[in-house]
Amino acid sequence: MKKVLSLYFLLLSFTILGQENQPWRSFFSYNDIVDVTESPSKVFGAAGSAIFEKNLGNNNLKTITSVDGLKVETITAIHHSSAFNRTLVGNSNGLLLVIKGDNTIVNKIGIVQETTVAAAKKKINSIYEYEGKAYIACDFGIAVFNLETLEFGDTYYLGPNGSEAAVSQCTIANGIIYAACTNDGIRSASIANPNLNDYNQWQQLSAGQWTGAVTYAGGACFSDTNGTLFRLINGNLVSFVLMPSQIVDLRVANGYMIVTSSNVVHVYNPQLTLAAKLDYWSLPENMASIFTCATVTSETLFIGTQSKGMIAVGFNGFNPENITPNGPERSNIFSLEKTPNALWAVFGGYSYTYEPDYSEYGVSKFNTKGWTTIPYSKLNGTKSISDITVSPANENLVYLNSFHSGLLKVENDEAVLLYNQSNSTLESQMFVPGFTNVRVNAGVFDKAGNLWVTNSMTEKVLKVLKPNSQWGTSYSFKNLTQKTITDNYRQMVIDKNGTKWIASLLNGVIGFNETLNNKLIVITEGQNGNLPSYTATCVAIDNNNRLWIGTNKGLRVLPGIDRFTTENELTTNPIIIMEDGLAQELMYEQGIIDIVVDGANNKWIGTANAGAFLVSPDGQQTLFHFTKENSPLPSNSINDIEIDHASGEVFFATDKGMVSYKGTSTEAATDLSKVYVFPNPVRPGFEGDVNISALIDKANIKITDIEGNLVFETTSEGGTVLWDTRAFGKYKVASGVYMIFISSEDGTQTKVKKVMIIR
Repeated sequence: MKKVLSLYFLLLSFTILGQENQPWRSFFSYNDIVDVTESPSKVFGAAGSAIFEKNLGNNNLKTITSVDGLKVETITAIHHSSAFNRTLVGNSNGLLLVIKGDNTIVNKIGIVQETTVAAAKKKINSIYEYEGKAYIACDFGIAVFNLETLEFGDTYYLGPNGSEAAVSQCTIANGIIYAACTNDGIRSASIANPNLNDYNQWQQLSAGQWTGAVTYAGGACFSDTNGTLFRLINGNLVSFVLMPSQIVDLRVANGYMIVTSSNVVHVYNPQLTLAAKLDYWSLPENMASIFTCATVTSETLFIGTQSKGMIAVGFNGFNPENITPNGPERSNIFSLEKTPNALWAVFGGYSYTYEPDYSEYGVSKFNTKGWTTIPYSKLNGTKSISDITVSPANENLVYLNSFHSGLLKVENDEAVLLYNQSNSTLESQMFVPGFTNVRVNAGVFDKAGNLWVTNSMTEKVLKVLKPNSQWGTSYSFKNLTQKTITDNYRQMVIDKNGTKWIASLLNGVIGFNETLNNKLIVITEGQNGNLPSYTATCVAIDNNNRLWIGTNKGLRVLPGIDRFTTENELTTNPIIIMEDGLAQELMYEQGIIDIVVDGANNKWIGTANAGAFLVSPDGQQTLFHFTKENSPLPSNSINDIEIDHASGEVFFATDKGMVSYKGTSTEAATDLSKVYVFPNPVRPGFEGDVNISALIDKANIKITDIEGNLVFETTSEGGTVLWDTRAFGKYKVASGVYMIFISSEDGTQTKVKKVMIIR
């Protein structure tokens, strides 16, 4: 493998490909619809991190994500231009992406580069098309974008004396451009004026706070923050309708004007009579959610919601249909857990300083049938779910760790029992008397089937739930750790000796073993362990029995976990690498969130703001460095990493969505009985690698043609070997049957397989 460097692009162009042909997959939520748009044949929906389109002719759904090149910040507005067959995607940081008709994506950063505008004021609020130009309403004013040349033109600053003014929406009616400003009233000017970048050319039509502006029925219409829709008649604003709450979306589509508030949508025809009305309460419970936007095509309403995705319903209001792509409940996944047949995801938890978020989210599970979610309403009121622990003996038995409510037992996807301070040894935090807050985290099963969890901000930190569902002894760290009732705990691993290694906020890493007379050793910064910080975030034990420790300021390694049984003080070491001829500390000062060991003993390291790294078993080589800039990662803030050890697929949960990379390092098998080869046969046009999987570690693999000529040889590290179908990496082998001879290191196990290659 090769070292991959971070790259920064001023102009990016990607081609949308089918994900089955790529080493990456995406797993985004489409439940939070922020905007919609339409073409004559499609409807487009935008969530915060990805978009999708529904073909109205064949009902096909297609998603467009970071894997396809849609590298967004946070999507805030979209617009499809039927005239140019291009879809514009606006972002919170001013980034504008263009999806062209040939399925390429162009990244335009003109607004992002505008140095005179503060970063917080570059948000794109809406996009309006007029005579080949897109008028982009931003938090600083209006930017003009040429839809044919894909170049930015003038920028209009509309505030007093040319200052920045947040524009919610703009429109052009009867030769006048109108800008509905969030705090600076309605501004107007002649669209024919060549000097609109001069603020003196703009007039104030009305003061106040305005949320929308459209052109309909021969004139301009405006919405204010009180939920009133006005028509401009003879230069005067005339109240037209008062919505029950603030108008969150105002648009014109396919001959109709659509007015959306949080709980009702009004659709008006050109005679300004009500053609359709749909309210929140008329939808089934599983579709009802706060409305965010809506559009119309073929007398069908397409309504974006805050948590239920997109709803399609006819003007008669009958038979509403949810047309949202399958996905997890949210894109911001806090924690993952991979089982043999499923991937679990939870969305709540705590802040960087371990403050619970008190979130009320469900729990999502992904398997071969797609995503399903257990809603919060069926989780016994369990808030701030931060982690998942699955029984190694029964993957239908799941425990959800809550950083507020305790420990929830789930069987066959149904909540069974919530353990808290009233029915278990779990305790509420002790730092604030009288405030009930049962912080449970870091669940791990030991070899005997006992479930160990940490119970933060208590004196008896470590709790154990026996296989018979009885709670065992609770263990205190009070005598050897500082600030016990203010400390919080993140990850825990249990080694082959039964020692629990626990990452903590204030006390570094705590090693504890109840079978060694409750022996406890604290590894922290300075002379007490050489950690770069007393805040440890993650721990992992590799295949050489070394303990890898991530902190908020870097990485350390404990050379051998067995030392805990014989020594009373433990010191960790940094990994020193040579870079450009200079000795450097690996991951120096990096905020590390997660460390996961793959089947070849490589380490996947997730960071707080620098993406994900794959380093060699000893850490001396950086094999991959995936970032948002050089890979489909949707964000450089990694929340969690999980590996499917059977397939080698690596899942990256970030604050803006999850993607996976189809790695090659799978867990080694114990024998060669289940070795398989895929694809087989290799058909014409295939450009990937042949996978030889279910291998034992350090197996020797030789591939020959049918006449016995050697074309490839290697030794496995873990359970998978890849062959690029080339003879020793030089040229592609010809069509034919190739023999694969596999033998263990000592020669006691052998296996022969075949693969057919068709050119």
